[in-house]
Amino acid sequence: MLKGHRTWVFENQPVIISTGTVGGPFEANGRIPEAFDILHDDMWLKQTSFEKAQRTMMEEACQVAVKNSLIQKEQVQFFISGDLINQITPSSFAAKTLDLPYFGLFSACATSMESLALAAFLINGNGADYILSGTASHNAATEKQFRYPTEYGGQKPPTAQWTVTGAGCALVAKDGIGPKVTSATIGKVVDMGVTDPFNMGGAMAPAAVDTIEAHLQELGVDASHYDLIITGDLGQVGQEVSLDMLQKKNINVTKENYKDCGLTIYREDQPVFSGASGTASSAVGVYGHYLQMLKEKQLNRILMVATGALHSPLSVQQNDSIPCIAHAVSIEAGSDTS
Repeated sequence: MLKGHRTWVFENQPVIISTGTVGGPFEANGRIPEAFDILHDDMWLKQTSFEKAQRTMMEEACQVAVKNSLIQKEQVQFFISGDLINQITPSSFAAKTLDLPYFGLFSACATSMESLALAAFLINGNGADYILSGTASHNAATEKQFRYPTEYGGQKPPTAQWTVTGAGCALVAKDGIGPKVTSATIGKVVDMGVTDPFNMGGAMAPAAVDTIEAHLQELGVDASHYDLIITGDLGQVGQEVSLDMLQKKNINVTKENYKDCGLTIYREDQPVFSGASGTASSAVGVYGHYLQMLKEKQLNRILMVATGALHSPLSVQQNDSIPCIAHAVSIEAGSDTS
């Protein structure tokens, strides 16, 4: 059911029956290592390129999600994924390995919730029984494409962020045991004229605010409706900017009920500048950490808002500003029995 112009309410409440999360060595030393099913001690993952390593992590996360469920891979109808690398090739090559019908998406670091929203929409409308939804990123692959190869040793400002090496996947089903996907608000492109590719958090903050405001208005609820509102990868700078903007709009959020995956994954003493970023930031944050809190009934209802900067190396070279987007999905604790 459509509420307003941008929000789907899922009356059949699709269920996240299992998840799979993968991380690298830097993530293993972070704040939430227990949130990962697989942790690698090598950035290369025994591959010949970082892009192939990212593909491998995506494959592993999907395989773990299926293994953690009670179904067989042959029962999955679709795979929905995307990433940051040229023409989303890691996701596409992973789809080849998984041998599943495939929707390839690009919403930058908002891809995790775009894919989950579409998976829930398809299942809610009886378009599928089981869908794998996920994304992956790799620090070195992303640095090489969007900024400088790590070997270059280029200096970064405090507003910069650290791309997560990891992958997160959810297996979404028509029914079963697990957290329920109850609604989704689709983001609009917001461009405030920011041109600095080392300030993604500041660029994306207005898009997060726009989507959160639309979600609350269209559902007719207050921010207190959720135990937590969680953003994808705004980091320290973006969180401060968005928190200030939300409070000026009289949306009642504080640092106690407004969290960011970019500030959840790494410890404060890790050299990540403003925090984590990358498509895997929100994916491993929600699928590995916050869903576990829902399962343990530490939380009952969350709004996950994945944020994305829709620029490219070409647009930066042509001095374009950075268009941004945020997609929101509400997830609630499910029952212990189907």
